[in-house]
Amino acid sequence: MTAVIRADKLSKWYGNVLGLSDVSLEIGPGITGLLGPNGAGKSTFMKLVTGQLKPSLGRVEIFGRPIWNATGLFARIGFCPEQDAFYDELTGGEFVTRLLGLQGFSRTEAMARAEKALRFVELFAEKDRLLRGYSRGMRQRLKIAQTIAHDPEILILDEPLNGLDPLSKRKIIRLIRDLRDAGRTIIVSSHVLPEIEALTRSIVLLHQGKILAQGDIPYIRDLIDKHPHKISVKCADPRALASGLLEQPSVRAIQFGPEAETVVFETQDRDAFFGLLTRLIVENGQDIEEITSPDDNLQAVFDYLVGT
Repeated sequence: MTAVIRADKLSKWYGNVLGLSDVSLEIGPGITGLLGPNGAGKSTFMKLVTGQLKPSLGRVEIFGRPIWNATGLFARIGFCPEQDAFYDELTGGEFVTRLLGLQGFSRTEAMARAEKALRFVELFAEKDRLLRGYSRGMRQRLKIAQTIAHDPEILILDEPLNGLDPLSKRKIIRLIRDLRDAGRTIIVSSHVLPEIEALTRSIVLLHQGKILAQGDIPYIRDLIDKHPHKISVKCADPRALASGLLEQPSVRAIQFGPEAETVVFETQDRDAFFGLLTRLIVENGQDIEEITSPDDNLQAVFDYLVGT
């Protein structure tokens, strides 16, 4: 892998508050998922990579050059912030065009680039609508449009799927994949593992400003599978279901949930458990309403790795 972004012992603190601590990693072309709960250091890392913050210690390089005060590199980076920062009295087209003007493009070139970016995110038909009338999904797509309009080689997307409905998420996931296929280097942050799974297999887990784990999705899934899983089943007769699985070696513990129709199983072997559960449902004709895994998520990985 050719490193496009390289962090070396990167640290940042705000007074007595530690934002990032001794982070070293290399990121190449494609999509890298930056995962962690709120306060893990994801946004701090992204602002250091984009040159918005100066490191307290260490350095971060883009294309082999330190990014801090390297104004010549800024045009090669596109940043999509987590928070909205729109001028609601502007239209979508005006917003992107004016930002391109700040990049130094002529009015004609800015309008042409804005049109191309808005078409890419499927917002061209809404270009003349005031931003105050944009939905959350439209605003997220507009942020991506302004991120890519100046044709940067590196894209930094901070929680681009946060708060979106399923349809809007699918649209943005498709857009990000298309940008990957166009050869961009992309960092996407999230606190939801399945969202990142839909985008990439390469992830970095941050916790309290430090790298907790780094690797592909199967590696992270292995970390999850090494600790007991809780499987919650909502059904018509939870006690009958529990008695049918009580003596099975794959079931470590059983407890009834706060809802009358819910039973929670703890298992070390999910595959074996689900095989038994499926067979029991078929044989006994159990009326199953819902099966969920409350700890099959990123938080479970962190809880396991930090020993909580």
